Amino acid sequence: MSAHESMEHAEHAEHASGENRKIALLIAVLALFLAISETLGKGAQTEAISKNVESANLWAFFQAKSIRRTVVQTAAEQGKLTLGSTTDDATKAAVQKQIDEWQKTAARYRSEPETGEGTEQLAEKAKHAEHERDEATAKYHHFELGSAAFQIGIVLASATIITGMIALAYVSGILTLAGLVMTGLGLWWPHLLHLH
Repeated sequence: MSAHESMEHAEHAEHASGENRKIALLIAVLALFLAISETLGKGAQTEAISKNVESANLWAFFQAKSIRRTVVQTAAEQGKLTLGSTTDDATKAAVQKQIDEWQKTAARYRSEPETGEGTEQLAEKAKHAEHERDEATAKYHHFELGSAAFQIGIVLASATIITGMIALAYVSGILTLAGLVMTGLGLWWPHLLHLH
């Protein structure tokens, strides 16, 4: 090998080494973004599961209160029928008192703002929990797509080092941008794109 060929080989090796450093930096940046996106995704997934359980519990409580209210209303209606067939004033007064109590209880089961446990308040809480669940689910899907873009970008950047095909590094860069866009959408505008 001549001195000129040795010099060309050294310059080529130095150029390749510089390119590999840039690709390694791209891989490191992609790995950082991947870690952030995965962490955000896991948090959103946990939030979605938690809010799903919360809404299910609230709807179950709502149903129990609705059943109780129906039973009490039915008892009050039955009491009204009994009231019509009774002639004794003392019995009528006692039955009327019980009917009033049942109606008062049924009204409390419908709306109980002081405890937040009336069916109206429970339905509102359950709908709010469902909204939060849907929001977290939308975020999760965006973070997952962002993570996928970062992972594919890492693979392509790694393949650039092995193959020397610089076009793969450009595609990796485009995937980095796509991953950042999806992660950003998950953070700030999770309902802009409907992914599920």
